[in-house]
Amino acid sequence: MFMKLLILFTLVPIVELYVLLEIGALVGAPATIGLIFLTGIAGAYLARLQGFTLLNRIQTEMNQGRMPRGELIDGAIILVGGVLLLTPGFCTDLLGFSLLAPLTRNLYKTWLSRWLEKNLSSGRIHIHRL
Repeated sequence: MFMKLLILFTLVPIVELYVLLEIGALVGAPATIGLIFLTGIAGAYLARLQGFTLLNRIQTEMNQGRMPRGELIDGAIILVGGVLLLTPGFCTDLLGFSLLAPLTRNLYKTWLSRWLEKNLSSGRIHIHRL
């Protein structure tokens, strides 16, 4: 696990820096900085908007006596998408926007639900209750 995280935390910044430098060479530094700033603002707005909508859906499910399982997974995906959009870089922005777009978010949600079910049933993930 340590090696995976080490590769992730070294490879992603290197790729982001390379892409930023290439785009900066194409459109110039001010435009690149402006794009990074705009994607951060757009990401924060989208994550906030979708987050409030999701909170209403969770509250509705809870009021009807149902566990908001799908909504909680949506919430985690929206949170990660918002964080990625606030992180400077175009690759993380692309992934962040894909996590916030409803069509692709549903694909991620399906994959994540299956992964969680598989790992919970196999015993690789344990839930400890207090």
